[in-house]
Formats: sequence, C-alpha cells, structure tokens
Amino acid sequence: MNNNTLSLFDGALVRPALLASFTKLSPRVQWRNPVMFVVYVGSILTTLLWVHSLNYPGDTGMRPGFILAVSLWLWFTVLFANFAEALAEGRSKAQAASLRSLRKDSWAKKLEGAPREMARLAEQLARVRAEGATPEPATAESTSAIWRPERATNLRKGDVVLVEVGDMIPLDGEVIEGVASVDESAITGESAPVVRESGGDFSSVTGGTRVLSDWLVVRIGVNPGESFLDRMIGMVEGAKRARTPNEIALTILLVALTLVFLMVTVTLLPYSLFSAQAAGTGTVVSVTALVALLVCLIPTTIGGLLSAVGVAGMSRMMQANVIATSGRAVEAAGDVDVLLLDKTGTITHGNRQASAFLPAPGVNKARLAHAAQLASLADETPEGRSIVELARREGVDVPPVDGAVFVPFTAQTRMSGADLPAAALDLTGDAVPLRKGAVEAVRRHVESLRGTMPAELLRAADEVARRGSTPLAVAEGARVLGIVELKDIVKTGIRERFAQLRRMGIRTVMITGDNKLTAAAIAAEAGVDDFLAEATPEDKLKLIRQYQSDGRLVAMTGDGTNDAPALAQADVAVAMGSGTQAAKEAGNMVDLDSNPTKLLEVVETGKALLMTRGALTTFSIANDVAKYFAIIPAIFVSTYPQLAALNVMRLASPSSAILSAVIFNALIIVFLIPLALKGVRYRPIGAAALLRRNLALYGLGGLLVPFIGIKLIDLLLAAVGLV
Repeated sequence: MNNNTLSLFDGALVRPALLASFTKLSPRVQWRNPVMFVVYVGSILTTLLWVHSLNYPGDTGMRPGFILAVSLWLWFTVLFANFAEALAEGRSKAQAASLRSLRKDSWAKKLEGAPREMARLAEQLARVRAEGATPEPATAESTSAIWRPERATNLRKGDVVLVEVGDMIPLDGEVIEGVASVDESAITGESAPVVRESGGDFSSVTGGTRVLSDWLVVRIGVNPGESFLDRMIGMVEGAKRARTPNEIALTILLVALTLVFLMVTVTLLPYSLFSAQAAGTGTVVSVTALVALLVCLIPTTIGGLLSAVGVAGMSRMMQANVIATSGRAVEAAGDVDVLLLDKTGTITHGNRQASAFLPAPGVNKARLAHAAQLASLADETPEGRSIVELARREGVDVPPVDGAVFVPFTAQTRMSGADLPAAALDLTGDAVPLRKGAVEAVRRHVESLRGTMPAELLRAADEVARRGSTPLAVAEGARVLGIVELKDIVKTGIRERFAQLRRMGIRTVMITGDNKLTAAAIAAEAGVDDFLAEATPEDKLKLIRQYQSDGRLVAMTGDGTNDAPALAQADVAVAMGSGTQAAKEAGNMVDLDSNPTKLLEVVETGKALLMTRGALTTFSIANDVAKYFAIIPAIFVSTYPQLAALNVMRLASPSSAILSAVIFNALIIVFLIPLALKGVRYRPIGAAALLRRNLALYGLGGLLVPFIGIKLIDLLLAAVGLV
C-alpha cells in the first residue's frame, strides 16, 4: 500500500482531531475510559461550583477566579486526552481513506451457466495447453456466448470471471486458468508487477488490482464487503479497535488505583472538618481543592494516552505494510519467544535453482535429465520449473507424451512425477512411474516398488547436503536414476539478526522440507537455535503445539494453503500478501510486501508497543509523587503549619501550588503525545538491562520532571499575578 505518511502534527490530522476532541465529550464516549471519566465528572463538578460561587461567594471557601481556573484546566485535561486519541485515530483513518479510494465500482465478465460451461471451458483450455499453444479465453466457444457483463457488487463467492488486459480484478479469488502480469502497487506499494497463475502459491489475486498482460480466469473467493481491501479498511479503523488483554489488565489496574485515591480523597473532607474544629484554627479544605488533588493523584497521564498507544501500535504496523487483524496480534508479537521461520525466502534468498544433474552409476546424464524434466512438468514450484529449464539448457526438451498421467507436487508426498505408458520409454508392460522429490520420499517410493537406493547415490546426496545445497532424487519405476542439486544462498546479515533475537530472549527455529544434513548445514551457517527438517504441514502444527504446551508464544510466517493449519495455530501468524486466500484467512497479520523476514520487524514493533505502554505507565505513576508534595501541604497548611516543611518546591502560595499541579497534569499529556504515537524505540538488549534503562529514564524522569515543571508554572503564575 502507498504509505504517504503524514507528519505527526500535520494540519490534515490536527484540525479533525481538534473537532473530535469536543465531540468526544459525550458521556457515552467518556465512560469507556474510567480514569478520564473521573476527571470528566470532576470538571463538571468544579464548573458547577464556579457557577455557585458567583452567586454565593462565601459558600465555596475559594475565590471564583481560582475555581474557574481549576475547572478550565480540568476540562483541558479531558480535551487533551481526547485529542491524543483522536490524533491516533486520525492517522489510521487517513490510511483507511487512502484504501477506500481504491475501492471502485467496476464491471466483470462473469461466466454464465456454471458449472457445466465451466467444466467445458476448463477442458478446452487444458486441451489447448496440452498441444503446446497459448490458449485464448475465447477458445471456450465465443466470448459473448459464455461471458456476461456483471457489476462487481453483484458477484458472489464461487462465481467465475474472466479478467483481461486493462481490467480491474473485481474481488479476491483464486486463478483457475491463465497466466498474467498483475499490477498490485495500489495494495502493496510495490511498483513492479507480479505474475499470477493457476496452481501453486501464486494463484491468489486481490480485488482492486489490475491485469497488465494476458488474461486470467478467476473463481471469486469472497462476497462483496468481505474482500481483502474491505478487511484492510476495517482493520485500520481505530474506532473499531478491540482492546487487547494486556490493555484490559492495565485498565483494571488503573481503575483500582483510581478507586483507592477516590476513597482517600473522600475521607479527607470529614478529616479536615474534624481537624479544623479540634485545632480551632485553619480552614476546611474546599471541594475544589479535593477534586484537584484527586485528578492529580490518579494516573491521568497513562489513562489519557492508553487508547492512543494502542491505536498507534496498529498504525505503525500499517506503515510497515503489515495489516494486523487486531491489536491482540500486535501485542502478542511483543510477547513472542519462539519464531518459526521458513528456510526458503526467509533465511535464504529463496531462489533455489537446479544447478546440476548427478547420474547414478550406469546412467547417462541425458537420461537423468529427460526423466527429471518429465517428472517436473506437473511441479508448479520454482524449483520444479528450474529443473525443466536446466534440462532444456542441457539439450533435453521433452515433447508432450500421449497417455501420460501427471502427478503434481504436494507438501505431503514431497514428490511430483508422471505415470507414463511403457512404450513412451521403449519398454514393455504396465505404466512406468517417474518420480522426483526429496531423497527420503523417493527412497520410500522405490522401496514400495521393491527397489533400493544405491549406496553411491546416498553418499552423493549427503555430499550435496553438506555443501548446503538441496538434493532431489529421480526414480524411474523401482530404479533411482540420480540426484538433482538445488542451490540456495543464505542472506547477508541474517546471522546478526538472529543474534539480536537471541539477546532478546527469542528462540529461532528454521523450518524446511530439506533433509537433515542440508538443514543442519544451513542452520549452522545462519545461526538459528534449532531446525525442523523434512517438515510436513502436520509436523509444523505438532511443533507449534509442543512449544505452546510449554507456555511459549509462537510466531511464524507462511504463504501456501499447506501453511494454513500452522498459521491458524500460531499466536502470531504473518501471511504473505502474495499467498493463497486460505493462508491470509488463517493468519492474524498480512504482510503486503510478502517479505518473510518482515516477521522480525513485526516482533520488534510489538515489543516497542509494550515498552511504550510500560514507559508511560511508569512515568505516570512516578510523577504523582511530585504532585503529592505540591498539593497535600497546600490544602492542610492552614490547619497544620508544620506541613510547610513538605513544600520542598517553595511554591508561592497554596492556591498557586494547587493550580500549578493541575496545569502540569494537563500539559504533560500534550508533551507525551509524540512519544505515545511514535513509540519508544526498541533496543535488542536483555530484559534485565532493558528494565534498568526504562526505570532510570521513565521512573526517575517521572519523579524529577514534575518538580521542575510545577515550579516553573508556579513562578510564571506568580510573575503575572494570577495567584
């Protein structure tokens, strides 16, 4: 997605946020934040006291001007908290608006009469492809006879549409026929077009993207209003954000602290009455002063910024081109302690290509290349295609074989192949199965046919694996013809990234379908903590459940339908934007850049969110100490002159002390808005060192800053003669 990020206090954000600050003064809105609701009630109460003091000046015990000043600054406290939340929501809404602009009413060419016509279409297209020609969408009779124009809003899940050059893909779906170049820049922000085709993990298309070349037949996978674009808009709408478990727990703590201070403050009024009567001197503390004391002692700073922190966390994910389905997912990313990472594309560059054919003794290279190519024709993976290309470079180009039954590659079998008529190989008897795949999978296949894997080939496979490459075996019937070597390269700097994660206390586990020797070589080079070799979807799911049963939070990435069960089980599941619909629905985050290494950034963003919330909570509670030294002596010094010793800031007067504390309490929210929205910068250091650093910075800072701030405000009030 195009992230033209607005500056923090851009006028396009500030003006609506200022207006929203006032509209959020509704009691129904304020009630959702218990801490600020207390300030809201206090503001109303002091306003009424001010009105009363105008008519009955002697009843309140305070000058009307002082009550008005306290009341105004209490209202400012509420407005500043509203402004912080509205500003955070405004950034999310700006992102949602840019997405909403992509959603246009479009027309589609819908297939009529499915499924009978659809079956005929698929049959004719498949026949044309088998003949080696490039099929055209009109081969299934005339285009006008089958395809009918239909509004995108009228399409439903299961409908089949034709998308040609220049057409907008109406809704999310799966490509069932055709290959085309698709412009997804409106969604991902990536200007380079991507190839979408039927089969494999690149068959998913997103509504709102445009076909640049060729054509696609797409089966719609969602109903209108349920598309990926619609879900993205809903995800970034801050107003619809559900509070996370940690946020709820912190809210309960803040409410508990507020209730404690409320009960303490309420008891001070009868205590003051008794003390003034017993001492025979001094004045009874006013209700205005008690409200000011309550507001200053409850955790208003974090209470006013808590919602903004949560909204900003999701917004920062969005700026990284990662869509989180909920704040819970972002928060869980900060607590993750196990990362499951696919080898291909994450740890290695992912462009694993066939580099050599290693024939078995007595088998010539051309025969191995011929069999490997035939066995790879139904393999839609990049590796399978690279084998076909390598064979062609070696001078082998297999023509279509009549009567061949192709076996596509699956994650469960870890093989692909073709069952060929014996005559096609100049043999007699039944059909001959050609298989290409993982060495262990092919070995089991050969043994099931009462064959054996030659020791020489096992040694060759081990050598390939020790070099960090991937060996694939090729078998013709019960005989293994040789090994195909696939090469891949570990990404530069990935070892250092894993070292950082280790210092963060996060365990990294590499997941790969390679054999154990290859996996061990790559794992050692990359510096991961552990690896799972020859992994099937069931193995991934089992590993995640095992870690979760030990009380760990697990994160993983995936893009294929076979990854969906593991993604659904993981605590943080980042699905690739280019992946299948099943993967995106199973995950709780979607990476629009389809960059598997983004998982590392997701974890860091999640930890930054938790750190920001913790830092502001620490600061908020710590700065209450200074307010205590400002207000408590001020409201009781007339009755107990000895309390003047607690006036360590040497504030000008009791009225100045109270008003200075109230003003500081309001202004500190404004000064902390940038920190709440931008977040605390995460540093990959140990938990103990991180705790010491934050306590020193935000704990000690929370103690010292209010002393300085309240004193400066007091000096200013005294200088202008307002107290």
